[in-house]
Amino acid sequence: MLAEIITIGDELLIGQTIDTNSAWIGEQLSLIGIRVHQISSITDNEKHIIKALDEASNRVQLVIMTGGLGPTKDDITKHTLCKYFNTELVLNIEKLEQLKERYQKFNVPFTKVNQDQALLPKSCLILKNTRGTASGMWFERNKVVFISLPGVPYEMKGILTDEGFPQLVKHFETPNVIHKTIRTVGVPESILAQTIENWESGLIKHHLKLAYLPSPGFVRLRISGIDRDGKLAPVIEQEANKLTHLIGEHIYGSEKETLEFVIGKLLTEKKQTISLAESCTGGNIAKRLTSTPGCSAYFMGGIVSYANEVKLSILKVSEIDLETNGAVSKEVVEQMASNVRLLLKTDFSIATSGVAGPTGGTEEKPVGTVWIAVSSANRTISQKLLLPFNNRERNISVASSYALNLFRKEFLI
Repeated sequence: MLAEIITIGDELLIGQTIDTNSAWIGEQLSLIGIRVHQISSITDNEKHIIKALDEASNRVQLVIMTGGLGPTKDDITKHTLCKYFNTELVLNIEKLEQLKERYQKFNVPFTKVNQDQALLPKSCLILKNTRGTASGMWFERNKVVFISLPGVPYEMKGILTDEGFPQLVKHFETPNVIHKTIRTVGVPESILAQTIENWESGLIKHHLKLAYLPSPGFVRLRISGIDRDGKLAPVIEQEANKLTHLIGEHIYGSEKETLEFVIGKLLTEKKQTISLAESCTGGNIAKRLTSTPGCSAYFMGGIVSYANEVKLSILKVSEIDLETNGAVSKEVVEQMASNVRLLLKTDFSIATSGVAGPTGGTEEKPVGTVWIAVSSANRTISQKLLLPFNNRERNISVASSYALNLFRKEFLI
């Protein structure tokens, strides 16, 4: 069972908008046994859209399109689909009432442009959008299913999750694919592959596959297989347990758990608290911790001590140590961690100080040099990172992950 994803919009082609839709759709389709054969990005042009639909329908059984469904004149997908499927736009009363109610709720004038969002192709199945104004549309021709969706990720995901994927499972009778995802942090993909090589080779006897899904600081390991007899789930669990024995120190969670979610869970269970003193990460760790609902139970606050003056005046770092060793040093980062913990009266704290780049590095402390520290009433520990990136955003992201993971490991001792 093959699918093709077509993203529509000039903003994608000029780099104004990054296509995150295709990655998410591809991942979700794989979970229901549908493999993506091709992904294309095209302009808002009738001939181009029709050509892309023709070509895709000769390759796959499912075509998913995103974009071009807004209320403005440059969004032509709906009109093009009417031409392609030989149908016409008709006023959908249910959609019209939904739109009126939505605009009234937000106290926004309901104009003709807004009303036109209720004009939908007569011959399609409407996929309801409870998160926005543009409906999803399901067409069929020559045994190929075409789904058109708004390009806004939040709306697109909602339509597919609520209506699109359940319809696809029924329509195509997709196989029962079982996945198990193991999440690791702080170890490169190459090292993981070498460590688990023999285990991975043994998966073939169970008709299982392993996918490596790396991102800065993390590698997700996904075990997958088709359950033909209802007996595969325990086999996958057994293999996951074997994997845990091999690389348990690097595993922080499973499935969709984030590192910050796992840390929040640990702190909540023990009813303990944490604070932060961030320099090079500039509040990124605080942002990640506060992305988890309920974080107010354990996250007390943080200080972004970017300037040395703040390290001295608020965090009370030793002026002698700061002058002698520099801000990016073991001595300074450990004092940052210990002092913010005392200042904010928490059980634990994390501190970071480094050279995020792309400038500011020296021969002694090149870009990517980062010190991280974790403090508790028992002790304060630190670790030096030499990150290989000359990219500020990546250094901040990876340093934040390593700092959170250092805390996780210290907490579990």
